[in-house]
Amino acid sequence: MVVPSTTSRDAVLELIKQKDSIEAKINDQGKILQANRVGMDDPLVDGDGYPRNDIDVHQVRQARHQIICLQNDLKALMKQIEHGLHTVHGETAAQRQEHPGSTKLQSIPPLEAENGAGGSRQVAATRPVKPIAKVNVVSEGSPAQEAGIALRDEIIEFGTVNAGNFRDLGQIAVVVRNCENKTVPVRVRRDGGKLVDLVLTPKSWSGRGLLGCNIVPME
Repeated sequence: MVVPSTTSRDAVLELIKQKDSIEAKINDQGKILQANRVGMDDPLVDGDGYPRNDIDVHQVRQARHQIICLQNDLKALMKQIEHGLHTVHGETAAQRQEHPGSTKLQSIPPLEAENGAGGSRQVAATRPVKPIAKVNVVSEGSPAQEAGIALRDEIIEFGTVNAGNFRDLGQIAVVVRNCENKTVPVRVRRDGGKLVDLVLTPKSWSGRGLLGCNIVPME
């Protein structure tokens, strides 16, 4: 009989804790950039080549370096989590085959199902989710519309921001500014509970802002 290894489960859960910790650190460093009103690519010198006197250049450089290092650590960690989940799910599937109908099988809920149309991923709604904000406007031809974001979508995750570390909409603004012209994973809930993963690229377009959608707090 194949039983899901407690060691495997505990290892994955520990990795997930590490992921949450790294995401919180990225958000903390992002706040430093937000306080200085700069992103990851804004110049730190003025037109004459001197350090800008309206920001803490040393602090900003340190924050940017930390964010880059933490993002690299997060990517590597996500690969480990994915591998660990495959192991645990495989063990659980084998146990279910040997013990059909058992209600005592323990596993970690799957992160996502197969890719759906348009590049989005239909996510299995087997784990608890809590929206952090919702979309009440999506402009025609905007980056948000291109990404597949729809009116009344409830945002579950925006980049590294989720219910576990969400405090205010300013965190989403930091992600947008820091990821201009870069892809940002966004998870939304729509149509009575269906979860969908999208890829959004904040960028300049013919309208206002970098997204072309309005995000408001949950009521």
